[in-house]
Amino acid sequence: MRVSGHIIGLLKEYMHDLVEQARQEVQAQQAFGFSAPPYQPDHAIADLLSILDDRIESEGLQVGMPLEFLHEMWRHCGEARDHVMEQVWLETNLGPPGSSKARIRELTYAALIRHLEADAETA
Repeated sequence: MRVSGHIIGLLKEYMHDLVEQARQEVQAQQAFGFSAPPYQPDHAIADLLSILDDRIESEGLQVGMPLEFLHEMWRHCGEARDHVMEQVWLETNLGPPGSSKARIRELTYAALIRHLEADAETA
């Protein structure tokens, strides 16, 4: 199944929400003196799939998201996993120091969107 531009737009909104949520969590943890546990791209993908499950259930048809989309996203995420892991590793090691939950989500989702857009172009 080819991922349409409309669906990619929805994904970007959901991803943005998850990045902002992570930023707020880090701020709250820092305010109380807690350190964040390690966070990996696999965690970011699991969080995305979880929010997609909730959103498809609550608003999927109203926003034009087909019911089988969650299954397709599992497949796309599985196909993109190695590429995403490599990209995040490169960017966290070559870019500015720090790998907060928000940063890992941001890098993971950017790599995943690039994969989905490239896949849509070849379809």
